Amino acid sequence: MDPILKIKHTLDALFGAGVSRKLPKDIDFKFSKKNGRIRYVYQDTNLLCTLRTDGGIAITLYFAKILLKSKKFLENCVVIDSESKPFVEKGKSVFCGHIKKCGKNVMIGSDVAILYKNSVIAVGKSVLSYDMIISQTRGVAIKVRDSLKSQTE
Repeated sequence: MDPILKIKHTLDALFGAGVSRKLPKDIDFKFSKKNGRIRYVYQDTNLLCTLRTDGGIAITLYFAKILLKSKKFLENCVVIDSESKPFVEKGKSVFCGHIKKCGKNVMIGSDVAILYKNSVIAVGKSVLSYDMIISQTRGVAIKVRDSLKSQTE
């Protein structure tokens, strides 16, 4: 299968139909030496995402900013309050009580972009689903994997 087509289908399946239209045209792939599968997707020297063995995609902060141009991708995002912003930027987890808005496509184990004032400040993996996040006020909702602080180092 064509690698570009595979990435587009995976993006549409995970983040919603039409999100793959925001995929940059000039992308490069790095394949696994063992099994020949796609491991990494790059645009120039910027890492866009890593493909997991379970079929998921681990997106980077840079790629989340690109995908944010798609309205469908907003359903995979959470908006946090100003109180937790400095902690999330440092790579700390996001708690349920600090989430102002949550997209309906957020599921357990899915990749989530964390927004503050319509800009991506971190990406992470959801610990809870949409229904659980909006119903609870305590506990970890998202474990941050990549944040603004890690980009400046």
